[in-house]
Amino acid sequence: MDIESLREYILQKPAVTEGFPFGEDTLVFKVNNKIFLLVSLDAAPLQFNVKCEPEKAIALREEYPDTILPGYHMNKKHWNTVIMNGRISNKLLVEMVDDSYQLVKRNR
Repeated sequence: MDIESLREYILQKPAVTEGFPFGEDTLVFKVNNKIFLLVSLDAAPLQFNVKCEPEKAIALREEYPDTILPGYHMNKKHWNTVIMNGRISNKLLVEMVDDSYQLVKRNR
């Protein structure tokens, strides 16, 4: 998955907005005016932060220690940084995006 397909997938979700509130290097996606995903546009390979249930966040980090890390510049209990290095499936990437979206959407 690349930035274009990630962005296209995210923008098809209801009530999603995108912007650059932290500068031109970080693309931010919000639902209900709350952040659920941030993409670092200057990182290679591409990286993004997603919200996650704390127990699941730890399990994912343990299973993919070189690909899923505690959230960079985020609350490390609730956020993961995902490095899109080809080591995890698109199915899991989409699942993490969906989980983050749902967590933020329901916590209005």
